[in-house]
Amino acid sequence: MTLNPYQTHEVTNQSPPFADINLYETDAALRDAVRIFGAADDGLSLFGARTGSAKAFDAARLANEYPPRLIRFDQKGFPADTVEFHPAYHEWMRTSMEAGLHCSTWESGAPPGAHVARAARVYMTAQVEPGHACPMTMTHACVASLRHQPELAAELEPKICARTYDPAFAPVSAKSAITVGMGMTEKQGGTDVRANATLAEPVDGGGPGGEYVLTGHKWFMSAPMCDSFLMLAQAPGGLSCFHVPRFLLDGAVNPLRLQRLKDKLGNRSNASCEVELQAAHGWLVGEEGRGVATIIDMVTLTRLDCAIASAGQMRMALAFALHHTSHRRVFQKSLIGQPLMARVLADMAVDVEAATALSFRLAQSFDADPADEDEAAWRRLMTPVTKYWVCKMAPALGCEAMECLGGNGYVEEGLAARLYRELPLNAIWEGSGNVMCLDVLRALTREPEAAGRVFAQIADGMAGDTRLAAALETITSLAADTARLEANARMLVDLIARTAAAALLNANAPDAVSGAFIASRLDGGFHHTYGAGLSGDPGAILDRARPE
Repeated sequence: MTLNPYQTHEVTNQSPPFADINLYETDAALRDAVRIFGAADDGLSLFGARTGSAKAFDAARLANEYPPRLIRFDQKGFPADTVEFHPAYHEWMRTSMEAGLHCSTWESGAPPGAHVARAARVYMTAQVEPGHACPMTMTHACVASLRHQPELAAELEPKICARTYDPAFAPVSAKSAITVGMGMTEKQGGTDVRANATLAEPVDGGGPGGEYVLTGHKWFMSAPMCDSFLMLAQAPGGLSCFHVPRFLLDGAVNPLRLQRLKDKLGNRSNASCEVELQAAHGWLVGEEGRGVATIIDMVTLTRLDCAIASAGQMRMALAFALHHTSHRRVFQKSLIGQPLMARVLADMAVDVEAATALSFRLAQSFDADPADEDEAAWRRLMTPVTKYWVCKMAPALGCEAMECLGGNGYVEEGLAARLYRELPLNAIWEGSGNVMCLDVLRALTREPEAAGRVFAQIADGMAGDTRLAAALETITSLAADTARLEANARMLVDLIARTAAAALLNANAPDAVSGAFIASRLDGGFHHTYGAGLSGDPGAILDRARPE
């Protein structure tokens, strides 16, 4: 080879770009989850091709490299309180709204398995551009809380369920479709929303559906360009839930004054702001003093999305690592062909399978008939369990995946670094790890019959495996130790998650996957670094996990 005078070297041994990948067709665990947990896969392959296209990856890059910008005032000095986004962000919003991420389970005539089918789309979207999924998640989840005030839900749902994207800053009446956000967090309270200090004063007596004037401050309010928000504030009767639109009925802008955008570790494409409510107008949803009980229906659904999105991001981290190591050669062999690297990747793959199975099983429980007590019990106990475990695993797996890429993973040009910054978020949003554990303890102590139903379902997946039986006995013992219940909460919740995931894999996954997970996660000790606990031949696991 003859180099030209300005060519110093030939580029070799680099993996090709990871793009134009059908995120559905190349993911066996996802396809199995959709089938096993009761959804039709109509349209999922097309959506997987769209979200995995080079165009989609590039739009995600642009939306994060050019983050939103706060416009506090217009050119004449009047308050503007708006946020500008890169066109790539709007492109992703349009894609997701056309696919119904914000509404599909609420639509008239939604097919059986609607939550599972929607979860598949959330799972794929979160792999590439999770920032815009925040308003998608909140808009989808808000309907459950809005229905506590039926006349308000009847007014808003037609535009919530519209599959168009209308980014205009305009009154709801002038828009073809709307998005709805949430504002709970305040400086002094954080997770302890009962410490919220924002005041709500009734107008003409207030009451359910009545008007109130809200004065206070929210420390975190994501997606401030939503058309309205559900917020908690202190009414005369206690902490209450309010619907707070950006525009009032007369077309005037409701005085929500955006103070600044948060400079976040990740989630850059999504705007999160601090906001002052300067005598803003809101309408009571439900009864005074029942704010937490009203908004928890929304929060439960957003917690489901946290788990689904984290499982999807774990899949992307693994797929990216598998792609790179399949093409990179070290010591005259492909990197994935090195026994030590193969063991690490296979160990990661079984966690991805477990996270996917557990998350989609949770989505299935939301599809069930409300009268089904077994499914209601699974939904109650396993929402915090699944959210805790999947979201906790994700950052460690993302770190290991980045290490598989070496320096190529640590630079900003690739996807791995952006994904790594994103991965801790879902463990914090919608209740941190300790909050999830305390929620599980409430379910165990206040609803023991529901817990018994869940444990019985886990037992059904054991198929005589003594290791699963022993784990369930340990769970029962830990739950009965009331003197140390809170101190042991993380140990207990972690074990419930691993045992439930093991039972699901035991019943549904290939033997190579289920056997590896049970042997390394339930039997013979638990290792906290990938590759340290997996035994046997990783070949079958890797063949199933490869994105090609």
